[in-house]
Amino acid sequence: MSGVLVLAATPIGSVDDASPRLRSELAGADVVAAEDTRRLRALLDRLGIQTRARVVSYFDGNEAARAAELVSALQDGARVLVVTDAGMPSVSDPGYRVVAAAVEAGIPVTAVPGPSAVLTALAVSGLPVDRFCFEGFLPRKSGERARRLAELGREPRTMVFFEAPHRTAETLAALAESFGKDRPGAVCRELTKTYEEVVRGGLAALRDWAAGGVRGEVTLVVAGAPGDPTDLTTAVDEVMALVADGARLKAAVGEIAAAAGIPKNTLYAAALERKHPG
Repeated sequence: MSGVLVLAATPIGSVDDASPRLRSELAGADVVAAEDTRRLRALLDRLGIQTRARVVSYFDGNEAARAAELVSALQDGARVLVVTDAGMPSVSDPGYRVVAAAVEAGIPVTAVPGPSAVLTALAVSGLPVDRFCFEGFLPRKSGERARRLAELGREPRTMVFFEAPHRTAETLAALAESFGKDRPGAVCRELTKTYEEVVRGGLAALRDWAAGGVRGEVTLVVAGAPGDPTDLTTAVDEVMALVADGARLKAAVGEIAAAAGIPKNTLYAAALERKHPG
């Protein structure tokens, strides 16, 4: 019989959030695939438990190659536990490739639910949580980041992003530029840890707050776009009409965006696509 692949959520801060089932799985697994084996050992020490499992590293650099090895162990009947440094595997962390390979091989896959920075940040943000989307880390290069944010400009759902502390101020500045300075957001820092902090406000205010430096693990939550008084397609029509009358594209976008309540980057990208399709 084949084994079972288990994705296990680990504490994102407080070790007290470790579930009894996580403890049981760590103690009873045949193989533990860990994003950082040193952090796994530290977690085991903090939990006061030992594991009989063979521990292997499983991180971005070796994820594809290691997946085949783990599937082979599963096919031999092993119970394979996948853990990352914090939170649920596969959510902006290694895990997806071995899950896909196990599913293709017909091997059972299950999960140990538990701590999640995404859901915790949503819950404490004070922003709507009935519908949301997780965007992970934005591109580091400014041009790629601007294009991604332009795509998200009219996203109506609350958005969740991960960000490194040293790039938080820059990212908030880009969000304010793309979504508008008053778009509500929240910076959730060091969730469930001793120095947990949640700062809420408009994106420009959050940008200014972060300019002094940010430390620790950061999750950003941003409100979705408000209801459109003007449809994007209609706004592009109006931009192109101004351009046909001799206005420069950038100036026309600025005028219509302000009147329609649409982020400039979003409208500019849509107008460019209209002007140069494909």
